[in-house]
Amino acid sequence: MDLVSFMKSYADEIGGQFTSYDNIHSIIIVPLAGGRFQSVIGTIKENKLYSRNMVTFTSKICNYNSSLPLKNLLEQSSLFNYGRFIISDDFLQIEAVASMDGTPESSVKEMIQEVANLADQYEFKLTGSDVH
Repeated sequence: MDLVSFMKSYADEIGGQFTSYDNIHSIIIVPLAGGRFQSVIGTIKENKLYSRNMVTFTSKICNYNSSLPLKNLLEQSSLFNYGRFIISDDFLQIEAVASMDGTPESSVKEMIQEVANLADQYEFKLTGSDVH
């Protein structure tokens, strides 16, 4: 999969906006219900354990702080199809990961949508506002 081409094509398909930083980082601004939008970053990373390239889709939810209900969030993430909660760069985020080879494009599209929808949903639950 060519991440840049795929992300650009998918952004066009859903009426989103596409930005490419380089051949391993791309962003889609995903339109959501209610006129809302969520940024999803696609990044190619090498998985050294399995010697293969993976694509990671992430979206910020809110700044991390110790009052977040982490146990509850981890329990809820077991209900997700692709996403999981992570803490990175002092942000609570949603992430989905797939192999660059062999993952159907339809599944990758579902991953992007799930990441965007979950990030938007939990951002509002945890902060009461639309921050990211």
